[in-house]
Amino acid sequence: MSANTLKKQAIVIHSGGMDSSICLALAIKKFSVENVLSLSFTYEQRHSSELEQAKKICQAWGVDHVILAISCLKQITTNALTHKSIEITHVKGSPPNTLVMGRNGLMARLGGIHAQELGAQCIYMGIINVEGSHSGYRDCSRAYMDLMQKILRLDFDNENFTIETPLVAMSKKETMELALELGVLEYLLEESITCYEGIPHQGCQKCPACVLRNEGIRQFLAENPSFSMSYTV
Repeated sequence: MSANTLKKQAIVIHSGGMDSSICLALAIKKFSVENVLSLSFTYEQRHSSELEQAKKICQAWGVDHVILAISCLKQITTNALTHKSIEITHVKGSPPNTLVMGRNGLMARLGGIHAQELGAQCIYMGIINVEGSHSGYRDCSRAYMDLMQKILRLDFDNENFTIETPLVAMSKKETMELALELGVLEYLLEESITCYEGIPHQGCQKCPACVLRNEGIRQFLAENPSFSMSYTV
C-alpha cells in the first residue's frame, strides 16, 4: 500500500535513535499502531545504520514506515554529519560541527505537510532541551518548535495542529525511566542507534550524542541497580 493512500492520526519523525523511538512508543500507546506512521529522512548522513534500525524497530512494532530523501542538505551546508571527511569535533562553548543548520525545522515542516495529507493532526519530535544546552543544537527547544507549530498552523489553516515534544523537558535519565515504564527500554538500548558514527550500544563514546546517552545510562543504572543490559558504558 502506498503511503499516500494511508490515513493516520499521528506521524513520528523517527531517526532510529532512542528519543525518537520513545516518541514512537508513546504515539502507539495513544493512537494505536495502525494510526501511526514512522517518518525517517535520508539526507546523506554520516551513516545509514540509524535508518536501518528505524526500519527494524518499525517492523518489530508493526508500524508503517516511510523514508523521504532530502539529499540537498549536503549541497547547501557543510557539517560533519553530512560530510564523512570532516572529523567530528566539539569546542566547548560553541555548537559541535555536527550541527546541520535548520534540520529539525525542515523535518518538522516536511513531516507536518505529510501529516496534513494523511489526515493527522500532529507530529511527534524527539527533541530534548538538554541537547540544546549541552551540545548547542539551537533547534532542540520547545520555543523553536512553538514557532514551527505556528507556521504549520498558518500553512494548514488549522489551529488544532500540534508538534508534540513529550521529552523536551526531560533529562536523558528521565527518558530512560519513561522507556522502562513503556516496556521498551531493554529493546531500545539494544536496537536504537544514537552515535554519530553509527556504532551501536555504547557507540564511539566520544561524539556529543554518545556522551549524553551514556551519561544518562550511568545515572539510570545508579538508581536502578537491578536493571541489566548486554554492554557497559
